Amino acid sequence: MNDDMISVIEAGRQLERRKSTIFKVMRRLGIHAHKRRDSNSGNQVVSYLTQADFIRVKDALCESNLESREEGKNENEDTFVSAEIGVFYLIQLEPDHDPLRIKVGFAANINDRLRALRCSAPFSTVVKTWPCRRLWEKMAIDCVTCGCDRLHTEVFRCSSVGAITAKCDQFFGLMPSIQ
Repeated sequence: MNDDMISVIEAGRQLERRKSTIFKVMRRLGIHAHKRRDSNSGNQVVSYLTQADFIRVKDALCESNLESREEGKNENEDTFVSAEIGVFYLIQLEPDHDPLRIKVGFAANINDRLRALRCSAPFSTVVKTWPCRRLWEKMAIDCVTCGCDRLHTEVFRCSSVGAITAKCDQFFGLMPSIQ
C-alpha cells in the first residue's frame, strides 16, 4: 500500500474513534473507501482512505466536537466525546413509588440516555454518575449489584440505594482515572 493511504482502522485508532464512526463521517462527507486485500490482515479486504481524506474526516470530527460544546453544553455535564468513554449511571426508576428499583449501566451521554429512558419510566432520576469506559460496564454491574434481585438486564431491586452508591464509589475509586 502506498504511503498516502491509511486504513480506516488506523484512522480510528489515531482519532480515538470506532471505525463505524469513521465510516459515518466518510459517508457524510462523500468520501469513498479504497478497498484492497491486505496480507497483514490475513488477506482480508481492508478499507483505506487517502491522507487528504483522513484530514477531512479529522477536521469534521473536530468541528462537530466544537459545535456540540458551543451549543450550550455545560462544562459540568457528564458528557464525553468518544463512544468508548462515558459514564456509569445509577438511576432510580420510580423514586417516589418504588425507590429501591434501580437501573445501572453505561451511557456515552447521560442526558440522551435519561431522555430515552423517560419514554418508559417518566419519573426516572439520576442518583449519581461516574466516569467510565464502555469495557468496564459489565464488570461494574456485576460488582455493584451483588446481592440485588435482577428484574431485567440492567434493572435491579436493591436493599439500599446508598449501599449501591457506596459500592460504585469504591469500584470506580479503584479504576484508572479517565481524562
